[in-house]
Amino acid sequence: MHNHKIENANKQIRFVTKLGILGNMVLSIVKVGVGLLVGSIALVADGIHSLSDMATDFAVLLGVHFGSRQPDESHPYGHGRIETFAAAFIGLVLTAGGGAMIYYAAVDIAKGSVRVAHTAVLVVAIISIVSKDLLYRLSKRVAVKTHSSALYANAWHHRSDALSSVAVLIGFVTLKFGFGYGDQIAAVAVGLMIILVGIGVIGDCLRELTESAVDAGTIEHIKDIINASPSIRQWHKLRSRMVGREVFLDLHILVDPELSIAAAHEISESLESTLPAEINRPVNITVHIEPDMPELRK
Repeated sequence: MHNHKIENANKQIRFVTKLGILGNMVLSIVKVGVGLLVGSIALVADGIHSLSDMATDFAVLLGVHFGSRQPDESHPYGHGRIETFAAAFIGLVLTAGGGAMIYYAAVDIAKGSVRVAHTAVLVVAIISIVSKDLLYRLSKRVAVKTHSSALYANAWHHRSDALSSVAVLIGFVTLKFGFGYGDQIAAVAVGLMIILVGIGVIGDCLRELTESAVDAGTIEHIKDIINASPSIRQWHKLRSRMVGREVFLDLHILVDPELSIAAAHEISESLESTLPAEINRPVNITVHIEPDMPELRK
């Protein structure tokens, strides 16, 4: 059941990511081509952003492929951290890409290059906004459902690409109103938005790599499940951490001292099977069973 859940989640992640690759391939070609044709630096930057988005799509696929490998002697906790590193890579690409956009736009302004509004830029920007927002919503929904940090980061890469197209659109409007540097200013705005998203993604990855606990909402849900078991008289020392998409837990439970070892073990087994089903994500739990005695209560 555990492996079936992971494989089913992987199929959903692969599908939405491959859809993103196709969309980004088409958009990057159209944006860069039209941008070069009409001389729009913002649209060219937006096209490069779509190209970088395609690169991170491949990073997600690689992260899922290697991160889903079974635990082995060298990696007893599995390979889930590979997905975390894939997400961090996406964050770095976002940050670097945003910085590059700002740099090239600033150089263009320093040269005194004045742009002219072209209708083709408007059409491409609108198509990009609609398609990338759809990819963002679809990717985010699958990421939340499968608890994939890499796909969640990639969803935000789609959203940042949509936002960059919004900035291109705004730049087009300002050019129409006679502001000759509207295109470059739009590119700077795009770069700043992308950098902020990239920093946020990297921050999330660092929190996981420093062994931070599972999010508060999931912890409360886990506590409710433990408290709902009538056989568990008390519990303490609940600890949690994330390894990729997988939750690792350990806790001590106090049970009736008169129970046989087999009966106490059955309580532990029941908890280990209930938690993954209830919170709908892969869970590895280690339960330490103790007799319910006053000196052991915390």
